[in-house]
Amino acid sequence: MIRSMTAYATAERATDGGTLACELRAVNHRFLELGLRLPEELRVLEPALRERIAARIARGKLDFSLRLRSPEGEGGLQLNASLVMQLSELALDMTARFPALRTEFIDLLQYPGVLQARSTDAEVLQAEALALLDTLLDQFVGAREREGEKLAVAINERVDALAACAAEVRQLIPTIRTGQRQKLEARLADIAQNVDPGRVEQELVLWLQKLDVDEELDRLDSHIKEIRRVLKQTEPVGRRLDFLLQEFNREANTLGSKSVDVRTTNIAVELKVLIDQIREQVQNIE
Repeated sequence: MIRSMTAYATAERATDGGTLACELRAVNHRFLELGLRLPEELRVLEPALRERIAARIARGKLDFSLRLRSPEGEGGLQLNASLVMQLSELALDMTARFPALRTEFIDLLQYPGVLQARSTDAEVLQAEALALLDTLLDQFVGAREREGEKLAVAINERVDALAACAAEVRQLIPTIRTGQRQKLEARLADIAQNVDPGRVEQELVLWLQKLDVDEELDRLDSHIKEIRRVLKQTEPVGRRLDFLLQEFNREANTLGSKSVDVRTTNIAVELKVLIDQIREQVQNIE
């Protein structure tokens, strides 16, 4: 199954340290280019994240972002309630002794230990992030495969049209050869001087050989079989398909250059149009 290079996926996971949310988007690119945006708490995971993504995706310009949100209704800081109660009792006691003494709430919060950063098990959070990435990659690859199915349908339709064009040329060739032979014989017959029939036949054979496109048609059929085989493979095939299209284009150009009949000329043009349409689709394939 071929895969498109363009796709988008997003996923979330609730953890004790907060909600992890990530997204991955990709567009076409010759190679794999990966950009990451990570929260400071998970910056250490960058090498592992890159390795896991590269193991599942071969080509494309990818943008991956990972965010960590605090638990619902809670901030990143915790209040040490026990310490606050102790300070409160001390404040009440001191107020009784010193009536003019005023204790501001903001001063209370600044007392060491009153506010504490939420404690999070770093290893657990990192494991949760990697598990979330696996879920995200499953969705992302699935989206690429669904889009790839559509691309494969479009390409196969045009490959069928290429095969029909090649078959039509094969049917036309005998008629074209006969017609060209008759034209040459008629021209020779108009020549006043005597011409050696053996020499005429030899020149005619050489001339018709220059117009022979059997090898080009055979190679075209071979390329058609190969592209159909490649489209059924499971590994990334974009580069191979691109190479095959170069070979297709070479045969189409040769058919056009050897054409001496408007029908085969038109077919050669149609071949090039179909090849360009396939190339547009192949640019999206991983």
